[in-house]
Amino acid sequence: MRQIWGTVTELVQRPGAQREGYSEAMVQIDDCDGRGSGSDSDSDASNGAPEKAVCYPQLTGAVQVGERVLLNTTAVDLDLGTGGVHFVVARASDDSKGAQLNEAMQPEAGHLMKLRYTPHQLNVLSVEAQESPYHTIMENRDSLEGVPVVCCGLHSQVPLVAAAIKKAVPTLVVGYVMDDAAALATSLSKILADSVEAGLIDVTVSTGQAFGGQIEAINLHSGLLAAVHVGGCDVVIASIGPGLAGTGTPFGHGGVAQGEAINAAATLGGAPIACLRMSEADTRDRHLGISHHSLTALSRVALAPSIIAIPHMDDSCPVFDRVNDELDQLPNQVGHTAFQLEELFYDEAALRGVKVITMGRDYDRDPLFFEAASAAGATAAMVAVMTIEDEAAAAVEKAESNIAAATAAAGCSSATASGCSASPSSIGASAASGAVSGTAATAAANTDTAAEHTCKGASNCASPCDNSS
Repeated sequence: MRQIWGTVTELVQRPGAQREGYSEAMVQIDDCDGRGSGSDSDSDASNGAPEKAVCYPQLTGAVQVGERVLLNTTAVDLDLGTGGVHFVVARASDDSKGAQLNEAMQPEAGHLMKLRYTPHQLNVLSVEAQESPYHTIMENRDSLEGVPVVCCGLHSQVPLVAAAIKKAVPTLVVGYVMDDAAALATSLSKILADSVEAGLIDVTVSTGQAFGGQIEAINLHSGLLAAVHVGGCDVVIASIGPGLAGTGTPFGHGGVAQGEAINAAATLGGAPIACLRMSEADTRDRHLGISHHSLTALSRVALAPSIIAIPHMDDSCPVFDRVNDELDQLPNQVGHTAFQLEELFYDEAALRGVKVITMGRDYDRDPLFFEAASAAGATAAMVAVMTIEDEAAAAVEKAESNIAAATAAAGCSSATASGCSASPSSIGASAASGAVSGTAATAAANTDTAAEHTCKGASNCASPCDNSS
């Protein structure tokens, strides 16, 4: 690790949504022998120009022009893509003594530590904590009650999934739960801030050592429950943050978290939906068609079944045959279900101005990536509507049971007997049906039956996957 002092020369304002808990500054870094040995000769590190640094005010306080700051320059000096930016570690100005101490020590600030046992450990008010206003809710909720959870392997899939959900059923409440397998600060993600501002994502939850969400949770399981029962989400998107690590080995990558999210969602009684990482343009063979990240997560990490959302494809797609082969040969011991859309679903307008790039590629350069994430969102919207309809039917059935009991207690032979008003259960049924029938029709129109893919390598699966559900 390399840490170097410098002086702030400018505060940087970026277009788009302003991120609370995030700022950028240009810093004139002190001369340091040997620095920049891993950088190009034309880089800022070697020509003495000020360099960009990221500051998390929640950890250091806000920086000011003229301040002396200590920077972590390790990733830039190593020419890394992941984490390749300077970070402010500390400030040395006279007025920074005890910064934020009084605010952090207030009871409402919470006592749960994130970034535990590091110099930057910070206290947050976790949703589960006894001092949290939501403690009782979290104490009494242990099921997702069928709510769909879209499990992603890349952070850039998140706004695409959310946009597809909102396109299919605009009224659904969409939550994002970020785990701690990549970046830990939610504020680092510009596309997340833009998605929240655009109304694509309604609730954010940071779990584990990750921090900065509207809701803070101790782990992924608790974060999923909080999204549903505290955030009121109809659909949840679970994903790592920005900065996926990969090594080209079967398990040495952040995509493993996708399988872990499937397990968590299933354990809690949710409906896990796998968002495939797909590409027709990646120069690395292991990521062409269906990425080995997704294949590993589904075949060797996930211990529970999920719905695998597959975009519409035809033989004009350069990896059409490859994808079909990969699906047919996917080991499916746990009983995943394939669900394929009959039409393309990606819609740039549905993103509401949020710009998504994956590995430097936009939709025109790699449409399959965008269509795969959109298919997962469309599938989730359909499942959410089905869940809402089931809940409405259950509520009506309970109301009818209560009315029947009350009628019997009043000595009425029926809801229309003398002295009894007309049955409100029929009114309730009509209202409940009307509340979801339009959205159900929308979802049904936008998603359809799946193509069959035969399960291979599964001792308990002797027939093609059930694609009817």
